Amino acid sequence: MKKEIKKTKELSNNFDAAEYDVLLSTGEQVACALIAGRLKHLGLKARSWMSWQLPIITEGPYSASRISKINKTKILTFMKTGGIPIITGFQGINLDSRITTLGRGGTDASAIMLAKFFNADACNIYTDVDGVYTTDPRIVKKAKKLDFITYEEMLELASQGAKVLQTRSVALAMKYKVNLRVLSSFANVPGTLIAEERGNMEKSEISGIAHSLNEAKITLSDIPDQPGQAANIFGALAEFSVNVDMIVQSSSINHGSTDMTFTIPETDLLIAEKVIKKKLIRQKFIDLGKITF
Repeated sequence: MKKEIKKTKELSNNFDAAEYDVLLSTGEQVACALIAGRLKHLGLKARSWMSWQLPIITEGPYSASRISKINKTKILTFMKTGGIPIITGFQGINLDSRITTLGRGGTDASAIMLAKFFNADACNIYTDVDGVYTTDPRIVKKAKKLDFITYEEMLELASQGAKVLQTRSVALAMKYKVNLRVLSSFANVPGTLIAEERGNMEKSEISGIAHSLNEAKITLSDIPDQPGQAANIFGALAEFSVNVDMIVQSSSINHGSTDMTFTIPETDLLIAEKVIKKKLIRQKFIDLGKITF
């Protein structure tokens, strides 16, 4: 896929967003076909399903859409005949019948939303690790695997750099009360359950420690000190699923204005820059004197 993405940059400095999503969605389609083909080889009734075949309906901008509805009829009918559906994640179709992708963590988000719409008992996320640890076991050899962690604790760890799950996925699971279990793709071990806090459980004062080496800082200077300015900024970023972490606001040297500094994942820096420069400034939602990325 890196080769194809590189090709879009060679073809255009501003490659069409809708066509870019069409390109990005092909990876999951290939994976679904391969998995379904292998299951058929083993004598099982399986088939791949593309998002548009159900359909999985999304809303929001390209490359950062959100699932709003999943039509269950075809899948339920197939499963009643003993079928094993292999459904593409990370994508859906919008009301214009165009393929859209869900952005970072989109595959896990798809799985959680499927579990939500199908009222599943749990959503199993298979990864290259066998669960959630108290800290990164590659750095701290004595790190311990957790059997259970609450949504809130996992959300905090994810937002501070734990790489097992994206914050967006954990937030969706918490919102819709979908029990998550992180399991290994390579070892048959119990993994870690992520769910609502259980009243009869003994709690540790510290559940885990996380860190991030990939934070980016953005400073917006000389923002007019008026109600609604912060909502305009962070609302626009939220539309593109940019996760804002720490926020510091202080008085500017210029009377009647403020400076605002916040951090985001480094992987979101380019899209945040585009949102601030194009959506906010050009549409005159805010009037900025200086921007530092």
